Parts: sequence; C-alpha cells; structure tokens
Amino acid sequence: MYTYQTSGVCARKINFDIKDDKIINVEFVGGCNGNLKGISSLIEGMNVQEVISRLKGLTCGGRSTSCPDQLVKAILEKLEDKL
Repeated sequence: MYTYQTSGVCARKINFDIKDDKIINVEFVGGCNGNLKGISSLIEGMNVQEVISRLKGLTCGGRSTSCPDQLVKAILEKLEDKL
C-alpha cells in the first residue's frame, strides 16, 4: 500500500496500490466522502495511464488542484519511486 500526503485539498491523504499497471485499493482519507468513494470505485482496476489522462489537471472550486488531480500526483510519485 502506497500512502500519499495531499496538498491544497480537503482529503488529507490517499492510499492505493498498483498491480499489473492497474490502480487498486484506492482510499481517500478526509474530503467529500461520497464523491471520493465514487471516484475510487470508478477507477478500481483501471489502467494507470488511463487514470492519469482522465484526472490530471482537474481543479476544485478556486483551487489549482483537486482530489483526483492529487491522486495523479500520487501515482506519478509512486511510478518514479519504482525507477
């Protein structure tokens, strides 16, 4: 399980795994509970690159980021750590 500390959003952290280039076990801690459970459910088992292309750069209100965008940052950080 990889844990990412978010920045600039309501969720405090994101836990997830990557297996066979697929996102699994996504859990947001804090934030809009129902919406984040929905996002987690929708991307469960989705290819990493698909998640990145769909969620990268999304904003929330007047913020320059969002919980989905923070997930992309977390995924990219995890992928960098694998190199």
